Amino acid sequence: MHYFDHMATTALRPEALEAMLPYLREEFGNPQSIYPLGSRARQAVERAREQVAAFLGARPEEIIFTSSGAEANNLALRGLAQAAQKKGQHVIVSRMEHHSVLNSARVLERMGFAVTFLSPDRHGLISPQAVEAAMTPETVLVSIIHASPEVGTIEPIAEIAQVVKARGALMHTDCVASAGQLRLDVQALGVDALSISAHIFYGPKGAGALYLKRGTRIVPLIYGGIQESGRRAGTENVPAIVGMGVAAELAQAELAQRAQRLRALRDRLVQGLRERIEHLHYTGHPQHRLPGHASFCVEFIEGEAMLLMLAQKGIYAATGSACSSKALKASPVLLSMGIAAELAQGSVVFSLGDDNTEEDVEVLLREFPQVVARLREISPYAQGWGKREDEGPCIPRS
Repeated sequence: MHYFDHMATTALRPEALEAMLPYLREEFGNPQSIYPLGSRARQAVERAREQVAAFLGARPEEIIFTSSGAEANNLALRGLAQAAQKKGQHVIVSRMEHHSVLNSARVLERMGFAVTFLSPDRHGLISPQAVEAAMTPETVLVSIIHASPEVGTIEPIAEIAQVVKARGALMHTDCVASAGQLRLDVQALGVDALSISAHIFYGPKGAGALYLKRGTRIVPLIYGGIQESGRRAGTENVPAIVGMGVAAELAQAELAQRAQRLRALRDRLVQGLRERIEHLHYTGHPQHRLPGHASFCVEFIEGEAMLLMLAQKGIYAATGSACSSKALKASPVLLSMGIAAELAQGSVVFSLGDDNTEEDVEVLLREFPQVVARLREISPYAQGWGKREDEGPCIPRS
């Protein structure tokens, strides 16, 4: 197996699994119980809270555990906006966001909020100037993703946050894709809220977290109990939280070495594919991007067909975002960057991780051009293949 889909999920670290096992078996207590079995579970949760806080440069009391990055994003968007609605009812998000942010913003619209959806430039960048121009006296919240899982572009969050804070609004960023690949420091970023998900940095599925700056008001998304200081009810998923803490600690220790290794593999992959495949478009920012991320649009063929043929060869990749590719629609992120719908249908994303090797990259460089060539042979869109380069891409128009 040659796995190039680390933006969808990662393999659980053995160290995280070992830490989780006792809380799946003998240490099964409820953290809210006052007897020793419950107290030990509570101590394990609080230890994980300290580990995640250190991972983000935050205080432990600023960490709210959730079931996923999607839940953390929902809590941030809806909870922060509702808590601040007496001040104003205007929210700004980018069109680069994950569906959990975009759909939460649409829920706010139905609740009476005005929402501005900012489009990026052709590299997927949202500029601080664009954010400032969109702000009004009614703006209470701005949410801009830290790094795109689809095109890899890293946004200038610290600069955007300065603009937002100067206007008195709250700033949230979705760091699900960047956690474990980029160093995260909430003080340096200057944000009020930040979302992460354990399974993207080799922790377990079913555990996420929201950083919430001390003193920031938020309306709970889930009601029912006193867990997470009353901000997120429900019995804690102790094993998953413990695994998340260990994964965060390991990711923090290995971050620099991981980024350097992934960047070298990524650059070899990008260079090799550009040399081997014609009419290949590198998407996202060429420099300001995640170290283990390479994304392309391939002319004349569809992303789903490429994935299926690659999977037959034991190569796993993605097209569009993990939450939208099954819809068989052109990626909203790519469309927002000005990429034609026909070309966006041919998107493919290779995201590298700890388990990838130089051999994996060489296998992909050998097999993927063959897949592209075979699909183009049978593609009705490949007519006009001999078109001169100065006439532009051979892309059929609707």
